[in-house]
Amino acid sequence: MTVSTGPTDEAGPLDATTVAELRQIIARYPQSRSALIPMLHLLQSVEGRVTARGIEMCADLLGISAAEVSGVATFYTMYKRRPVGTYHVGVCTNTLCAVMGGDAIFERLKDHLDVGNDETTPDDGGGASITLEHVECNAACDYAPVVMVNWEFMDNQTPESATRLVDDLRQGKEVRSTRGPRICTWREAERVLAGFPDDRADDGPAAGPASLLGLRIAREQGWSAPPTEHAGGTQNPKEGS
Repeated sequence: MTVSTGPTDEAGPLDATTVAELRQIIARYPQSRSALIPMLHLLQSVEGRVTARGIEMCADLLGISAAEVSGVATFYTMYKRRPVGTYHVGVCTNTLCAVMGGDAIFERLKDHLDVGNDETTPDDGGGASITLEHVECNAACDYAPVVMVNWEFMDNQTPESATRLVDDLRQGKEVRSTRGPRICTWREAERVLAGFPDDRADDGPAAGPASLLGLRIAREQGWSAPPTEHAGGTQNPKEGS
């Protein structure tokens, strides 16, 4: 079942604070059109999705057509046209994660949450709502199968651990990514993607041991990249660094 979460009434304009922050994003770029990606994330942080009035506002501020804005909003899968729950849970079902158990995790969560792909649990006062979606490769194949919560990694998952994960999220417990950071809400994560930092920048590493194994072996063996040629002659990348 797909259940709307949060306000969806688009009557009236966006609030003045949101419009001011959209203008603030535009001011970061020498070409205003380049601001569209983070502007759409900001809209999602405010309204839980990309709404029609949000598209119109972006078009107006950027001096482009609503069709151009809509083209971007419908091309990238991180932008949602239906309301997203408190937490977006994405299960990787691409090849490696699938054969390592991703398909089993996705099927278990669909049954456990009683939702299908890209559907949201009811926001009925019984706990935080969850939007479940199968996603393509998250570039974390060395930790397959991978689940992401609001784009934070949960590595080496099983059907059982994934079930505990969504239960903890729904019950309001503090959940941390397997790589360290605290899991925030969907809207809080979208605000960060819009370029408004929170306090979690130093919560965890950017990559885990498996991803860094090749680098560690290279350092232990004294290996380095071959020299590169450029206009000034041949130089080893280590030189002058």
